[in-house]
Amino acid sequence: MLAILRQCGILLSEINSKVIAMIPWNIYPRPRMKRGSFLCLNGTWDFCICPENEKPSYDEKIRVPYCPQSPLSGIHRSVPQTHVCHYRRTFTLPEGFRKEQVLLHFGAADQEAVVYLNGNHVGNHAGGYLPFTFDITVYLQPENELIVTVTDRLDDAVLPWGKQKEKRGGMWYTPVTGIWQTVWLESVPDDHIRDIAVETAENSVSIELLGTGANGTLTLSETGAAYPIQNGKCSFEIPSPHLWSPEDPFLYHFTAEIESGDKITSYFALRTLTTETVDGMPRLCLNGKPYFCHGLLDQGYFPGGIYTPETPEAYEKDILTAKRLGFNTLRKHIKIEPPIFYEACDRLGMIVFQDMVNNGRYSFLRDTALPTVGLKKLPGYFAHRSAQQKTAFGRHMKATVGHLRSHPSICLWSIFNEGWGQFEGTKMYRKLKMLDDTRFIDTASGWFKGCESDVNSPHVYFRPFRFKGHRLPTILSEFGGYVKKEQGHLFNENATYGYGTCKDRESYMQALERVYEMEIIPAIPKGLCGSIYTQLTDVEDELNGLVTYDRQVIKPEEKRMRKIAEKLKI
Repeated sequence: MLAILRQCGILLSEINSKVIAMIPWNIYPRPRMKRGSFLCLNGTWDFCICPENEKPSYDEKIRVPYCPQSPLSGIHRSVPQTHVCHYRRTFTLPEGFRKEQVLLHFGAADQEAVVYLNGNHVGNHAGGYLPFTFDITVYLQPENELIVTVTDRLDDAVLPWGKQKEKRGGMWYTPVTGIWQTVWLESVPDDHIRDIAVETAENSVSIELLGTGANGTLTLSETGAAYPIQNGKCSFEIPSPHLWSPEDPFLYHFTAEIESGDKITSYFALRTLTTETVDGMPRLCLNGKPYFCHGLLDQGYFPGGIYTPETPEAYEKDILTAKRLGFNTLRKHIKIEPPIFYEACDRLGMIVFQDMVNNGRYSFLRDTALPTVGLKKLPGYFAHRSAQQKTAFGRHMKATVGHLRSHPSICLWSIFNEGWGQFEGTKMYRKLKMLDDTRFIDTASGWFKGCESDVNSPHVYFRPFRFKGHRLPTILSEFGGYVKKEQGHLFNENATYGYGTCKDRESYMQALERVYEMEIIPAIPKGLCGSIYTQLTDVEDELNGLVTYDRQVIKPEEKRMRKIAEKLKI
């Protein structure tokens, strides 16, 4: 681990000096709905890890928003599931900051958070991947003490938990406990916009300001055109629309102001997603034309902060690296990122296939071994049967869609991955379709079909991919996974996980060219609509990334990768 941190420019000996002194992630964290009011609470907090029911000592310092398991947090050790993470800090509000209400925001805390301000219980939140907010106005004092306690019970398998394991290794990674996204304050009028919901078609726009029924005005930055907001809603048409695509990611920016004086800036894009029959084959179409989604699996792990990169700019760097290699799609795998990731995809032009975060228990026999030898339907007695886990998954799916649906880069939702936690696929497909019928839905990525879905979505690793056509548009949603180890850039020099090892750069490059030339490109005329190579970066022991875990080495040759991409157009 020390070797890979040195490659990142991070020395463990520096964490308590140069790095701790900085306020990390001190940027506005919600680019889809900006206000002028922002006070970042990231930085150094008092901290301790102790058993439940034991009084906290606060004898350590942690660097928020990095989880305590990460080197960048300054703690860098595991958190037993029987223990609680206790956070404490003080703050004062700048002069003139406070309006009618002050809101306390958490980008995410894994898994169950309880928040206190000045000795008052402010609220609780369960779920490790989504933001939550509390109105703290009545509890404020000139000097304020904020306390947050967080517990993380992975063994319960009720709340979505992703690919975290206490015994990490192989395709399982270091757990993340506690606060891992920005903590911040904003001040708003009593009648204020709590969120926005944007729906667009080819030239029409419908924007709802959630949480208010007020009137106001929406003004487009690009044209200066003004449209009335009536009862919190605004609809209009764009003449001569400029459509969004990865090749031309055009965004329309706007300001919305309501009668109370609340004012936000945001943006939208115009693009259409349809399934069409072209030359007798089902095709996924972007803006009315067949489009091949040339993608990478993107798990969003970083050596310094695990779930959280050292700086927000790391997301943009990953996206631009993928684009330089010729890719136009990232499958965000079993993780929900901070909003700035999705804003960067919107702005830079990167399609996102967004996975829901798995819950329930993973079974090697049910979810890996039997499907590998050909069992592709999920027998009822093998299905995910816990009512509590089903309810938690459904609630989290609904919240995920509400949180992310206004980002134009997200073009596909994936509900279940390789059977893990899968239940009642058709029912969940229909529920998701009611939440959002503007995007494609992949109900069962990998296997265990037999349920309604917008796409056919196989995974192929241990045999050649041979596509013969399907009644649904087909995306090869995982394949490849070739390993090339880069010495000096390894998380663990004693472990290697992947799907075939290449000794040098040329053999690695030839393997990549071969799989695309012999398996992917010949399938496109037969109806293949997209492919997701595993994966963008190495993740801990998993060394099948096109880029090393520390983002210092791009393994394939960029020019040859772009030549592959040129051949993948419909």
